[in-house]
Amino acid sequence: MPQKVTILGSTGSIGTQALDVISKYPGLFRVDVLTAGDNAGLLAEQARKFRPATVVIGNEGHYPVLKELLKDLGIKVHAGNKAIEDMAGEAEADIILAAIAGYSGLRPTIAAVRSGKKVALANKETLVIAGALVNELMKDSRDGLIPVDSEHSAIYQCLAGEGISSVERVTLTASGGPFLNTPLEKMAGVTPADALKHPNWNMGDKITIDSATMMNKGLEVIEARWLFNLSPEQIRVIIHPQSVIHSFVHFTDGSVKAQLGLPDMRLPILYALGHPHRIKSDLPRLEFKKCPSFTFHDPDPRKFRSLDLAYHALKEGGNMPCIMNAANETAVSAFLGGRLGFLQIAEVVEHTLEKGILIRDPGLEELEESDRQARLISETYIGKLTDRT
Repeated sequence: MPQKVTILGSTGSIGTQALDVISKYPGLFRVDVLTAGDNAGLLAEQARKFRPATVVIGNEGHYPVLKELLKDLGIKVHAGNKAIEDMAGEAEADIILAAIAGYSGLRPTIAAVRSGKKVALANKETLVIAGALVNELMKDSRDGLIPVDSEHSAIYQCLAGEGISSVERVTLTASGGPFLNTPLEKMAGVTPADALKHPNWNMGDKITIDSATMMNKGLEVIEARWLFNLSPEQIRVIIHPQSVIHSFVHFTDGSVKAQLGLPDMRLPILYALGHPHRIKSDLPRLEFKKCPSFTFHDPDPRKFRSLDLAYHALKEGGNMPCIMNAANETAVSAFLGGRLGFLQIAEVVEHTLEKGILIRDPGLEELEESDRQARLISETYIGKLTDRT
């Protein structure tokens, strides 16, 4: 029987690519539930194509439109963020793909983890914000959480058959984004359109901006800490502009494993959905003669301050990564809206971390309050920066 799949965030970049993958394997996967935040039109199109049992739209104002669009199909239609969370925890799916971007994916992803189902994790913010809580939930079922981020999927694949005690460290690769070769003095004037021109990957707007600032790599460092039970000192980052080697695992005997592939998110999505089996695909193949050289160098800490801020938040621990994530989401939104300069994104994050109050062992409610307070601090500071200009 085909595996039933719930996709949390089906209209986003990962969700749409996952549906593209699933469409190639009707005998292996069947879409059972689709959820989206605001895009009722695309959600309805997806529902008409894949015929899930249930769809959920987070924005309750879109419920009447979505209900009307699907009235002839017999698909159950629900609305509201609580409905998405409930569906994540109660769905009859065999696999739950957690692909809601950002903080809004926290509660649905935790509900999915609590359900005991196999969770393909594409929402890195859940582990950034609440890694300790998720690890506690997963302590008896570690194999049920499969990373979708290309870097963490690479590490996961390299660790197959290996003991975590044999790992000396890991190295996450980063493309360097669109401003890798841009002088620092020219970066203050870059526009959202400039920052959204990623050289290698096809991603959503927010994650593309995070890649340009390298905050995305900082978030991945924190995610790796919780996924693989590593210390901050065991996680390093290196620039690899070709984006073919997705991560390295360094072992205590001096050996190194790497996972390679074209920069195509459908590869780690397919791996996560099919795990523990590899599924034959018709995806483009890596041909080494077309990439005759691989280059590597360290990130420039002056240009990519966000990476150091993420390491700082991770080492501080507690609710600091939550505060950092909230500040970054707020700042990126302001940049995309034309209210903030590119280099000011890191400035807002640094200011908010300085003003944030450390809670060493926060529960979910304390994390949610930390997120709320951090967004207020960030918005206030953005307002002051805007007034100066």
